[in-house]
Amino acid sequence: MERTSSLSLFDGLKEKISFYKGSSRLVNAMLVWSVPIILMLTWIYFSETGQLNKLFPKPQELVSTTLRFIKDGTLAANLEISIARAAGGLAIGGTVGFLLGMFTGLYHSADQVLNTPIQMIKSVPRLAILPLILVWFGIGETSKVVLIALSTFFPIYLNTFHGIRSIDRGLIEMGRVYGLSSWDMFRHIIFPGAVSSIMIGVRQSIGGTWLILIVAETVAAKSGIGFMATNAREYMMMDVIVLSMILYALLGSISDLAAVALTKRLLRWNPAYRD
Repeated sequence: MERTSSLSLFDGLKEKISFYKGSSRLVNAMLVWSVPIILMLTWIYFSETGQLNKLFPKPQELVSTTLRFIKDGTLAANLEISIARAAGGLAIGGTVGFLLGMFTGLYHSADQVLNTPIQMIKSVPRLAILPLILVWFGIGETSKVVLIALSTFFPIYLNTFHGIRSIDRGLIEMGRVYGLSSWDMFRHIIFPGAVSSIMIGVRQSIGGTWLILIVAETVAAKSGIGFMATNAREYMMMDVIVLSMILYALLGSISDLAAVALTKRLLRWNPAYRD
């Protein structure tokens, strides 16, 4: 009898914990999207009361344009091209930044040789490099991917370098004492110790990717979200311009949430990153 009572009490406790976890997730989701929802409601209010600027589209106009672009395939085609450019540039710039950051972080001589030229290139504004990239790579897809890669390289490089240099040297010495191979040292000490800093660089690079993509797609482009916005500007199609802005915002938010989820997975051993 007592055993049955204890089991019932345990089951009830589990149900309460599950309920509280579900409620907590719902509250968190509401908090995450609270500001966009408030802005949307404010936009609808000003539209319905006639206080909206004439140059700013009404919500129903934006919805109508979005549905039209979905039906004729314009939205999907431009989204696909923009995402491919962003992903390609981020993959190239991020990989090179990660490898060089590892190299200079682990080897002091490499840091002495490479740090100065990398910092010099970093100091040059991207828009100043743009004409040179266009001359070298033309106005095709390559120049856009190169520009994005160049912009995403530096945050990942710097944060990888910082993450490695911040690792407790005592842990590395302990790994050597235990006879760990170079790969085991990287897998069990170096990468776990630096991954938090690396993922901060990844999040910064993702944000920079969408910012520089706008520039890349407004220069001699014939497709993409940036081209869609630039073309709409010529004809004062404000609904298309606002739609492009919302798409960039959504893509940036979704990719950042994906980076946060990846960070939590990589750092699941760290109590600070557990839900």
